Amino acid sequence: MKVYIMTDLEGPALISRFTQTRDVTPEQKPRWMRLLTGEVNACVNGILDFDPEAEVIVWDGHGSGGIIEEEIHRDAKLIANGPIQAPYALDGSFDAMMFVGQHARAGTDGVLCHTYSSKSIEYYRINGVELGEFGCRALMAGTMGVPTVFCAGDDVAVEEARELVPNIVGAAVKQALGRQLAIHLSHEAACALIRARAYEACEQTGEIEPYYFDGPYTQEIRYLEGVSIQSSIEAGWEVVDARTVRKTAEDICELRV
Repeated sequence: MKVYIMTDLEGPALISRFTQTRDVTPEQKPRWMRLLTGEVNACVNGILDFDPEAEVIVWDGHGSGGIIEEEIHRDAKLIANGPIQAPYALDGSFDAMMFVGQHARAGTDGVLCHTYSSKSIEYYRINGVELGEFGCRALMAGTMGVPTVFCAGDDVAVEEARELVPNIVGAAVKQALGRQLAIHLSHEAACALIRARAYEACEQTGEIEPYYFDGPYTQEIRYLEGVSIQSSIEAGWEVVDARTVRKTAEDICELRV
């Protein structure tokens, strides 16, 4: 079995404040990165419980880095944080994609909810469907025939995943009480849950269809009030209005996913 794990730092248990995910407190950030690294390793263990020979590729997808490289599971392979473009080394050779540390899209009541940038983006839409990071990347995987079979994060993120992939296996490691407030599992309990559910996801991989709809793909990005769209204009995006840009492509990886 070959599995790709997408990661982010907003979704693990015990993380519920933006200051925990940014470099504003560099002496504290490794503490929170260790939580994500532990949950990722638990997911890897769940996969290996199912298939001891599995190949597992992990991408550190948090903007400023979310994984402590030297603590990654010995039997996983890591794409370390750094400059990378879609499809992030994902291709049709993978049997499944999983998300660990996932947050809900902007405009929901999820913990640390946002879509790609909490400081600049109001929404992303592809062919009229509003999608957060989970949806955009699940669709990207779907264009390659790769199913997204597992999502770990807060309860809102898991529910968002189920709206797109109804029989996805979820692990809700915290319950949202607000954008920066939650009821958390302990780290130990979260890791145990993720390990068990990742195993279940492997068992069910053949029954879970990729999230997919036909292209060409038209992506609309709306920026928050006061954010300049000039960089998108310079990159060739079509202007819809003062806060919104649009682009169409046959290959979804030419868009911002």
